[in-house]
Amino acid sequence: MLLLIAFAPLFLVFEVWQLVLSERYLGIKQIARGADPRQLGLRETTAFFWSMLILGYWCWLLLLLTFAFSRAHGIGLLLVSMIGFSLRRGARFKWLLVILTFEGAIRVGLLLSLCAMAWRKLG
Repeated sequence: MLLLIAFAPLFLVFEVWQLVLSERYLGIKQIARGADPRQLGLRETTAFFWSMLILGYWCWLLLLLTFAFSRAHGIGLLLVSMIGFSLRRGARFKWLLVILTFEGAIRVGLLLSLCAMAWRKLG
């Protein structure tokens, strides 16, 4: 179980990376220019690693549900992701960055809480 929790810092870095990328592709400058991020395109390598990390992240979230220690965090992370996805689907372009930022901040907070709980359990 501790090996499973050991991935939390990796996914914490991933969440921060997603926030940086969302600012780059959906940021204020992009909104002001009226640029469509789907036309900007990610480099193939970046898109591949981002997609693989998202798939790994979701598998990890599902594995968190199997242990009582991490179940609440797993449920919270899954709910935040699903609610954020449903809000982003129906939102106008200029609200996407706001939704992504709040969603990312909540997920970062949950991951920090999970890391702190695991740290306390080790000690």
